[in-house]
Amino acid sequence: MHDYTRKTLYIDGQWVTPVGTGEIEVINPATEQAIGSVPNGDAADVDAAVAAARRAFDPLISVAERKERTAAVIAAMAQRLPDIAETITAEMGAPLRISQTVQTKVPLAVAQGFADVLETFEFEERVGNSLVVREPYGVVGAITPWNYPLYQVVAKVLPAIAAGCTVVLKPSNEAPLSVFEFIEAVQESGLPAGVVNLVSGGGRVVGERIASHPDVDLVSFTGSTGVGVRVAELAAQTVKKVALELGGKSANVILDGADLATAVKVGVGNAFLNGGQTCMAWTRMLVPASQYGKALELVEAAVAKYTVGDPLDPATRIGPSASARQYETVLGFIERAQRDGARLITGGAQKIRDAGYYVAPTVFADVAPESELGQEEVFGPVLAVIPFDGESDALRIANCTPYGLAGAVWAKDDDTAIAFARGVATGQLDINGGPYNPVAPFGGYKRSGIGRELGRAGFEEYLQTKSLQLPS
Repeated sequence: MHDYTRKTLYIDGQWVTPVGTGEIEVINPATEQAIGSVPNGDAADVDAAVAAARRAFDPLISVAERKERTAAVIAAMAQRLPDIAETITAEMGAPLRISQTVQTKVPLAVAQGFADVLETFEFEERVGNSLVVREPYGVVGAITPWNYPLYQVVAKVLPAIAAGCTVVLKPSNEAPLSVFEFIEAVQESGLPAGVVNLVSGGGRVVGERIASHPDVDLVSFTGSTGVGVRVAELAAQTVKKVALELGGKSANVILDGADLATAVKVGVGNAFLNGGQTCMAWTRMLVPASQYGKALELVEAAVAKYTVGDPLDPATRIGPSASARQYETVLGFIERAQRDGARLITGGAQKIRDAGYYVAPTVFADVAPESELGQEEVFGPVLAVIPFDGESDALRIANCTPYGLAGAVWAKDDDTAIAFARGVATGQLDINGGPYNPVAPFGGYKRSGIGRELGRAGFEEYLQTKSLQLPS
């Protein structure tokens, strides 16, 4: 078995022994066995990393240098993607077929998108008698989650590098190993010392020190809404910029006249991608009451094809939940939904394998929109199917949660779907199966977050604006 033990942190261009003591064990969720560990860094390690990032920050860095750094990191990362894919499967349970595609190829496309933006971006423009200049924001604190460990890092670190910023990165404790491999690629790329630094450790120590550090200019966090609130509170004390990509409870709205079979099939696939551990998952399927019975039959047939099993088996479509804690959380949602009166169509909270944190793909019907399952993010393979009476009712239900991250609209034609989508308070919607776009702005309305990631919008988050008023 591969030993993933890590004993050092990456600070100022070197792998160094941490000040913090102890280690954080990493568990393979398919076997419940430890596969390695990472250092349990502390506030002193963050301070050293921030100091290195501050020394490395050059506010006058040339665009040519930014392009060289960005291209070098992308090239080095691309070489490591097969190994990173295997590590992601080992540490958080994504089926290997998902790790080799969504978990690694999408981050590569996202990274290339930032390189493309940099090629054409205008950093200066005249506005009346002013020269408006876009400058790198400074030292960036990046705090990333476990569900898409490489993607989430790339979505923060690559635009920061492209903008000319420097970075202190804290990975999740559940899936940090692939991030260490990414940082090895960063080192191999020849990036100057201090431009990117890595400190693993507990959120309440390392994460909170990054968020509150007076020499961090911008903190970008992806994770739960509750922790995002804490990050924003800490950041406010030093009036630093905050970018938050938080929870979701996205609606897949299937209007009258839509291709019901396609909408259901694609919707189930989206809800269960990565074992449902996706912030933008369409976890509420809204269907016309007149087609409710037919929709439930189609859902049940589609779910039957989602094989649960060993993530190394090519036939597996759903692996384990990423951790024991997440497994228990998902089972708790399922049990409470049944107590709340939702009708279980398939799946449930039963144990389905002797070892591993496996949850059966689960579908509930008759879910009240205002119930816990209708409102809160489960982060597991659990789908709620909800009927509606007319488009105004569908819009009311779609908008009735605290979140607004993603979703979908299906209709008899694109114009009808777009007209409905304009009323949905969410940051991104797929229209009649429109494909993922790695350079389209991504981010939330309401409690799903602040700011945008990906493409030009994600790049601009890492730039400050300066106006120089010129003599007229």
